Amino acid sequence: MVPQWFRDAKLGIFIHYGIYAVNGIAESWSFYNKRISYEDYMKQLGGFTASKFDGEYWADLIAGSRAKYAVLTTKHHDGVALFDTKYSDLSVVKKTPAKRDIVDEYAKAIRKRGIRVGMYYSLLDWSHPDYASVYEGGVIPEDLSKVNPFSNPVDGIQDEEAWQRFLDFNKNQLSEVLGNYGAADLIWFDGDWERSASQWGLPEFKEYLKSFNPELVVNSRLCGYGDYKTPEQGLPITRPEGAWEFCTTINDSWGYAPDDHHYKSLNQIIRMFCECISMGGNMLLDIGPKEDGTVDPRQEEILLGLGKWISEHEEAVFGTKEGIMIRYYPGGSTVSMDGETLYLFVQDKPRENISIKGLCNKIRKITVLHSGKELAYDVHGGVPWFHIPGITWIYMNEKDCHEQVTVLKVELEGKVEMYGGSGAVVTHN
Repeated sequence: MVPQWFRDAKLGIFIHYGIYAVNGIAESWSFYNKRISYEDYMKQLGGFTASKFDGEYWADLIAGSRAKYAVLTTKHHDGVALFDTKYSDLSVVKKTPAKRDIVDEYAKAIRKRGIRVGMYYSLLDWSHPDYASVYEGGVIPEDLSKVNPFSNPVDGIQDEEAWQRFLDFNKNQLSEVLGNYGAADLIWFDGDWERSASQWGLPEFKEYLKSFNPELVVNSRLCGYGDYKTPEQGLPITRPEGAWEFCTTINDSWGYAPDDHHYKSLNQIIRMFCECISMGGNMLLDIGPKEDGTVDPRQEEILLGLGKWISEHEEAVFGTKEGIMIRYYPGGSTVSMDGETLYLFVQDKPRENISIKGLCNKIRKITVLHSGKELAYDVHGGVPWFHIPGITWIYMNEKDCHEQVTVLKVELEGKVEMYGGSGAVVTHN
């Protein structure tokens, strides 16, 4: 069962930080896919200084976005830990000039501001000597020439003892991530796909995780044993079942990439956010700090701009549930917890009006949320004695709009009720 705080959060901030920021290259995948040698990738250890890293600065930025939780990459697929681990020498504390426990400083600063603490942890580890010891499900592939040596044995021989050592290593590191920095609220796994559920030791492994915090939220990337779904980069068209979170980047990269200038605009980010909460989900928006720990001003501007918009419309964001279906109103919406107020997202500038189809309720009042201006409206059509509603036309134009996304507050008589039929022939008047 997913705790209510997660369902109510609406927004989280993802932080991809690691040695890959030194050269501004793809995290872990750059050596796995042979775009760079493993040796050259690991040379970045010598350039990771975190010289301007300030957990308080990160926390202020995340608080400014109005996010309710954050998720930091404590260890990506490259195996480099951002925390002081007893179980490996491969950490920024032991192997880089930074010599700092980034996770410790992050968790303290985030928690101080009342923001929920999330930890990303890669289940796979392409640097660990015991990781590439077995195949998924124990099935040896027919063509060993296609085996990636970072993932599996290249000779077709499996070593179950080595695999068990790796599982113990993962559990030991997770005991540090979940036990040394106060109770984590969320664990965000990645990399489950290279092994089966039984190889990861599920469901017992999840029980082990919950022993650190019974209320711990576990994302979906645990071979079907997670608590919520995590669609990535592509905004869902159909609402995922249950609790869910859309994780996405501000540009095209997760980590810091100085050559990636393909940024989404603030307006696009806000519109994507509105679509997520309209469908009852959260958005986990990623930033990739530079090697020194600072954040690109363009990313900082997006986070603060999103926070400003949320602050101006928080009544329509927090303390609401998913809205009416887009077949009734295409712009997206949320509904107050008592069901008697509908918040409509107007994502473009209408010339004269917008419309809602299928609204059965009588309307008490409609106002523009950011200005308080009351709007006129009219209802055309409908067959009341057949319980078929007409079309509600709300009169507004460009002058009524917010510079980003406008929100209309529609106060109803009773709980929102929508017509779902296909109409009928009027046989009597």
